[in-house]
Amino acid sequence: MTIPTFGNQNEHENYVTRQGVYAVIPNQDRSKIILVQAPNGAWFLPGGEIEIGENHLQALERELIEELGFTVKIGSYYGQADEYFYSSHRDTHFYHPAYLYEVTDFQAISKPLEDFNHLAWFPADEAIAKLKRGSHKWGVTEWQKKQPSTNSLT
Repeated sequence: MTIPTFGNQNEHENYVTRQGVYAVIPNQDRSKIILVQAPNGAWFLPGGEIEIGENHLQALERELIEELGFTVKIGSYYGQADEYFYSSHRDTHFYHPAYLYEVTDFQAISKPLEDFNHLAWFPADEAIAKLKRGSHKWGVTEWQKKQPSTNSLT
């Protein structure tokens, strides 16, 4: 299976690898998903960098407590999507493999530990339009493909 890749790799640049894990988290009736807005205004799926010694699920569980104050039940693994981008904030070119998961249930157990982000719920199509990273847009599209059709006749 081919890994979807977003952004352009410039062969003349040195890239720092930054692996991340992210989740598509729908609300109870699955009509909206939650996004995190960083202080710079960019929207992302909840999640973040995998730290040394963590596996995907450990990193995702830690990130969701930090960003949302949620404990979660992890569902499907949608796969890896790679991204090449330049961060002007860090003045660094990144190669960013992103591992994307579905959350099937969550419970808010505390306020987010990171209090500088803005959280908001959006319908999936609106979320895709707002998301900064192509890999995150891909994750939401994969989630949409697995949702029961609302157009089926019963």
